Amino acid sequence: MRGTIDGFSYGVVTPLVGYVMACLGGALGLRCTTRSLLGTHSWRPAWLALGSTAIGSGIWTMHFIAMMGFSIDETPIRFDKPMTYASLGLAIVMVGVGIFMIGYRGASGTSLVTGGTITGLGVASMHYLGMAGMRFDGEFTYDIAGVVASVVIAVVAATVALWAAGHVRGWRGSIGASLVMGLAVSGMHYTGMAGLSVHLHRTPAPATGGSSAAVLAPILVGPLALLLLAAVVVMFDPLMVKGAPPRVPEESKPGVPAAAVPSHQRVRPPQRPYREPVHADAHGSRTPQRH
Repeated sequence: MRGTIDGFSYGVVTPLVGYVMACLGGALGLRCTTRSLLGTHSWRPAWLALGSTAIGSGIWTMHFIAMMGFSIDETPIRFDKPMTYASLGLAIVMVGVGIFMIGYRGASGTSLVTGGTITGLGVASMHYLGMAGMRFDGEFTYDIAGVVASVVIAVVAATVALWAAGHVRGWRGSIGASLVMGLAVSGMHYTGMAGLSVHLHRTPAPATGGSSAAVLAPILVGPLALLLLAAVVVMFDPLMVKGAPPRVPEESKPGVPAAAVPSHQRVRPPQRPYREPVHADAHGSRTPQRH
């Protein structure tokens, strides 16, 4: 028997909040990627990992905030926690593959296409793995066209996001790119949900038990804490405000006296005057020899 689906139990609240979280994760991830290119190679992996965590957590949080408004009238919904958290790990790892490719190979050509495809497939896989972690007295079926469309949107969105991560430098550009990214992620989610159907295993009865919001709220604490951590790191890093590392004059470096480093002249070693070789002749006189 077919179940009755309501994807907007709280109206526009859950779509808007989910969109904001996707934008927040995208903006933080882009800033972390930009920061990785401003520092030394030793810190680059840490910033890229933080950016991957921010983007992956933002996308995952958007998905499950949107799912707070999802309900099936005839049966309660539960969530398998290991599979739910596995979808979070999958999102972070797959986004990380693309971010690290851009961070070390540049956001153009083969690396951009490959990284965008891998990241987009990871985002789509996170969505459907999260859906597979839902437990109820029935099963989901998907329209093939809706699934294909959601995957295409995810790949295009991921490619655009990685391009922005490699090229966008200023705050305004990062915010604009994150708004587009959040819109694409939300579009991917609701495109996939539009082709969803529920088939129940037995005669429907009034749903009893906790709501999706009550079940998901504790699960969302961890990813929200990760986003908060990324926000704190980005906000208190000085290079995120200045946009480029300051150039320190040679005289100002610690341990180097100012007088020891001339600023406009180049020190050359003293040259000895050229002297012609002197050879003694047969009578003992010493005369210079020219060649």
